[in-house]
Amino acid sequence: MNNLQKVGGVTALLEAAIYISAFVFFGAFWHFPADADSVQRFAFLAENQGILSIVNFTMYVLFGILLAVLVLALHERLKVNTPTLSQIAAIFGVVWVGLVIASGMIANIGLAAAIELSIKEPEQAMTLWRTIYAVVEGLGGGNEVVGGLWVLLLSIAAIKGKAPHKALNYLGVFVGIVGILTIYPAEVFTEIFGLSQIVWFSWLGISMLSHKQSN
Repeated sequence: MNNLQKVGGVTALLEAAIYISAFVFFGAFWHFPADADSVQRFAFLAENQGILSIVNFTMYVLFGILLAVLVLALHERLKVNTPTLSQIAAIFGVVWVGLVIASGMIANIGLAAAIELSIKEPEQAMTLWRTIYAVVEGLGGGNEVVGGLWVLLLSIAAIKGKAPHKALNYLGVFVGIVGILTIYPAEVFTEIFGLSQIVWFSWLGISMLSHKQSN
C-alpha cells in the first residue's frame, strides 16, 4: 500500500510536469502558420512531424499511462472510508485514461495520414486534418468533462472521508467543476482547468509522497 502511494505521488508530479511542458512548448516554441495556405501549413507540419509526434505521445499516451497508476493509487487510498464514491470516481478515471490515450494515437496517426495526402491533395488533406483535430479535441484535448468528474468525485470522497489536506480537497472540487464546464466551447475554461490541474497534481504528488499510510 505504501509503495503504491509513493508511486502514485511520483506519477502525480510527472503529470504536472507534462502539463507544464505542453504549455511551454505550445506557448514558446510552436509557431504554426495559421494564416498561410494549405501547402505552406503542411510543409510546416511535415518539417515538424517528429517533434509534434513526440509531444502528442507525451501529452496524451504517456500522460494516460501515468494517469492509470494514479487512478488506482487514489482509489486504494480512499476506498476504506468512502468505498462507493471512490469506485464511481475510479470508473471515470479509467474512462479518462482510455480517452486520453486514444486522443494521442489518433492525433499521431491522423497527422501522418494528412501529411501523406497533402502531397497530392492539400485541400482535402487540410479537411482531413481539421476533422482529426476536432475528434482529438472532443475526446480529450479540449473537452475535459470526464477528467473533471474524476477529480470532483474523488475530492468529494476525500472530504467525506475526512482525508488530510482539506485545502487540497477543496481545490480538487474547484478543478473538477471547471473541467465539467469545458463542455461549453470557451477556451478559457480549458486553460483554467489545465493551470489549476498543474497546482492540484503537484500538491497531490507531494501529499502522497509525504503522507504515511496506516495500512
